[in-house]
Amino acid sequence: MEPFIALVVGLVVARVIGWAGVDALDNWQNALKVGVALMFLLAAFAHFHPKLRPQIVEMVPPALPRPELLVNITGALEIAGAVGLLIPATSTWAAIGLILLMAAMYPANVSAARRKVAQGDPIGPRTVFQFVYMGAAALTLV
Repeated sequence: MEPFIALVVGLVVARVIGWAGVDALDNWQNALKVGVALMFLLAAFAHFHPKLRPQIVEMVPPALPRPELLVNITGALEIAGAVGLLIPATSTWAAIGLILLMAAMYPANVSAARRKVAQGDPIGPRTVFQFVYMGAAALTLV
């Protein structure tokens, strides 16, 4: 739920700043980029925070090798994608990369739901939020 809150709050705050006169945020698409970037920065934070990291590592399907390394890589990719989304020259590629990253990480959500780890969230809500996040990233391309 926290990533969703970051997405919405980032979008709304960026849009308000745009209405207040910051030209770069005076449209929904750029404000959405801020929201998506904030969401991914929050998600990446969990990959590296000592208290949250064990839950993220636990989500990695057992069949995959070196779960801690995979968590490091996905966290770094989330940071790179978030930053890239905010740079006009790279925002299209960053959005595409983030969508592909979310698709690639979806099996970890399925595995975590089946194994009831990482808060044991059921697959239904995990799937809905995954599509919301992918849709938000896709809307930055429009």
